[in-house]
Amino acid sequence: MLWVKRLSGFVSAAMVLIVLSPSLQSFPPAEAIRSSHHDSHLLRLRPDDSLNPFSFRKAPTFRNADKCSSADPSIRSPISVCDPNLVHVAITLDVEYLRGSIAAVHSILQHSLCPESVFFHFLVSESNLEALVRSTFPQLNFKVYYFDPAIVRDLISTSVRQALEQPLNYARNYLADLLETCVRRVIYLDSDLVVVDDIWKLWRTSLGSRTIGAPEYCHANFTKYFTASFWSNGHFSSAFSGRKPCYFNTGVMVMDLVKWRRAGYTKRIERWMEIQKSDRIYELGSLPPFLLVFAGHVAPIEHRWNQHGLGGDYVKGSCRDLHPGPVSLLHWSGSGKPWLRLDSKRPCPLDALWTPYDLYGHSQ
Repeated sequence: MLWVKRLSGFVSAAMVLIVLSPSLQSFPPAEAIRSSHHDSHLLRLRPDDSLNPFSFRKAPTFRNADKCSSADPSIRSPISVCDPNLVHVAITLDVEYLRGSIAAVHSILQHSLCPESVFFHFLVSESNLEALVRSTFPQLNFKVYYFDPAIVRDLISTSVRQALEQPLNYARNYLADLLETCVRRVIYLDSDLVVVDDIWKLWRTSLGSRTIGAPEYCHANFTKYFTASFWSNGHFSSAFSGRKPCYFNTGVMVMDLVKWRRAGYTKRIERWMEIQKSDRIYELGSLPPFLLVFAGHVAPIEHRWNQHGLGGDYVKGSCRDLHPGPVSLLHWSGSGKPWLRLDSKRPCPLDALWTPYDLYGHSQ
């Protein structure tokens, strides 16, 4: 079948890329500074925390390309989060999706020409994950930020899938508040994806006058993301007046935090979540409020940066094929996650493309 041939070709190309990519090097460990939305909720992370049930292999050392800074860690100075030359990436860490988050970080480091220029901002609601990140990626630049679930607990409504109701799933709404004000732009990534291209290419995307950039899918049936009562209410549906809204997946976004802070977009998203609690205008987790605020005002990014839907639909799950075209990022959005399907011995064909980045378990 055609899709089997295409998958075979993609796997071959991916393996060639992995074999031929230059050996890359990342910076020495940066101090993981604990930050919070409320100072009273600072993390208390312990290097010897025994509560963490996971075991991950240490990632390889990725050496710099010639064009990057010196590959000798001993002569590098500690890096500052405010360094203007950094690529900022935000990812959540929680127990249920931790294996996916570690694989995502691994994939970014492996394919970055200059991995030492990537700075990770980890959003957590648990206090025992920092040591694990350090042991898995000893030379990683990162900070850990505590996201208090209480901030959104009263705003979250039931969804088609319980995983979409987890408070940490809404932490992306608060990046402009959580991250230092010197961080002017950030790439937000979900935990169920891998990057197979240099993240710098996504980072340098021009947003123009827009606040966020993402791959858009204007052929999708946009009306299905909201209930019939939303569309029948002129006050609600008029939110899209003067716009040509298209679906976009919030699992891959480039965000201008300066514009976000200036416009107060967090409050606008919260307002729609409050309306949802009383009027039930959508069914699907954290996505619809983003669509209400930004759809039609998104800087378009090439589809190669979000080959999404590989986890299948949000109810039953199913095996999916790749979208046509080149691939820079594979995203298992949907109910099926590759690590769960692999462990259950019922993987989908494309799950094999996630496996090379999995660091779970002891060395073989």
